[in-house]
Amino acid sequence: MKNTTLILTFVALAGLVGCSRTDPYTPPSDATGEDIFSTNCTKCHKPEAGAAMILSEKMANKDAIIQKVQKGSMGMTAFPNIQGEPAQRLAEYVLANSKTK
Repeated sequence: MKNTTLILTFVALAGLVGCSRTDPYTPPSDATGEDIFSTNCTKCHKPEAGAAMILSEKMANKDAIIQKVQKGSMGMTAFPNIQGEPAQRLAEYVLANSKTK
């Protein structure tokens, strides 16, 4: 029983660490928001309930989305190289294709 608990704990921590780092991805200047989302975000965020994401009210604006993408968080990879127009297009795509809780 101890070994099973230890193994499950290790697997869970490894999964969290795998999604919390900095990714050097830089999108092409003409990349669409959908292209960026499909290439990077769907590695951890799986579309659900007919929406790209389910956003909290706090996250349901372009500035908050761009900030989160660029800086990441405890469980989310940071993508500091998604800047300017590609960042704007990604935020617009997420807002247009997501639901708010």
